[in-house]
Amino acid sequence: MTAPTRTTVPLAELTSHVGTTFGPSSWREVTQDEVNRFADLTGDHNPVHLDDAFAASTPFGGTIAHGYLTLALVVPLMAEILEVTGVGTGINYGLDRLRFPAPVRVGSRIRVTSRLAEVTDVPGGHQAVYENTVEAEGQAKPAVVAVMVVRYYA
Repeated sequence: MTAPTRTTVPLAELTSHVGTTFGPSSWREVTQDEVNRFADLTGDHNPVHLDDAFAASTPFGGTIAHGYLTLALVVPLMAEILEVTGVGTGINYGLDRLRFPAPVRVGSRIRVTSRLAEVTDVPGGHQAVYENTVEAEGQAKPAVVAVMVVRYYA
């Protein structure tokens, strides 16, 4: 399996990469253990995530990952495909749009592709808008579509 290509971009040059698509990342399996630990951490114990017998009777046919778990995995997957250097700190500033068009079945693999849509100056740094698409292997619809806003401070 080929490792994903990681693009390194100095913060001062980020604007010149607007419109660039990075990725896809490598495939990452979503395990039942991760789903169970996420449920315990967040207190979201919906049986569609945890109970095999219950989940088998749903339209999903088995347990599925929490949407917010899948969203949280965007950050480490993006780190495989994009590194912005010259940053003192970077923060997740928020989401402009978030959708979960298709479930992620436990045991399936996901990966992310990210398009840098916009870079603007903010006091003390830069704000970048990334259009992220998480796909689940073998599924026609994406699992997550998230417009993520990140702030970088030198």
